[in-house]
Amino acid sequence: MRGLLVTGTDTGVGKTVVSAALLAAMAAAGERVRAHKPVLTGLDDAAPSGWPPDHELLASVTGMCAEEIAPLRYAPAASPQLAAALCGERIDPAHLLASVPADPGRTIIVEGVGGLLTPFADGYGVRELAASLGLPLVVAARPGLGTINHTLLTLEAAKAAGLQVRAVVLTPWPERPSALELSNRETIARTAGVAVAELARVMAPQPDALARAGARLPWRKWLAASAPPQPAAA
Repeated sequence: MRGLLVTGTDTGVGKTVVSAALLAAMAAAGERVRAHKPVLTGLDDAAPSGWPPDHELLASVTGMCAEEIAPLRYAPAASPQLAAALCGERIDPAHLLASVPADPGRTIIVEGVGGLLTPFADGYGVRELAASLGLPLVVAARPGLGTINHTLLTLEAAKAAGLQVRAVVLTPWPERPSALELSNRETIARTAGVAVAELARVMAPQPDALARAGARLPWRKWLAASAPPQPAAA
């Protein structure tokens, strides 16, 4: 499976915008792409003004059906495990994993839910899904105060599970970053030994705006590092 799993240091840190920007940039460059968000919660919550729900935003940049992108959708704003329980359901990890489409001809961006340790069921969360899929991670994080601790904890959790992290993406990255934001970027990169990229604020949920923002991310390098080695010529 060729692709990336976008997770975050918390909920509301920009995972969907990072995912949509990557997908839009890839599609604009001629990549055949698809999006997948295994569980969507919080449909009762109003989206930011002018922005659609997550699965609809991802659909707008891939041409997919929104319901196909997010097969499990719940109204409560809660962890997937709790949101499902509040709706009288239980998420089965085997079914969740089987819902991820295997399409060798397309590059897939799988967007997680909440943070890396967010649970789908007892003993099975976003981290276990990433391990099951074998996809490397892109970690969305805030650029401001508190991000060092949240980001480094997320990276430690990924390392403990043997997951590969392609980069941390700080977003929304301001045009004129403060001394704090610059220091946060440098500290995360130095302490964790990980690449740190920045995604500027995307002002509108339009595919062209998302593609322009995503084009500034080194996604080709991230995908190339994820590709299996090619056999040597005979």
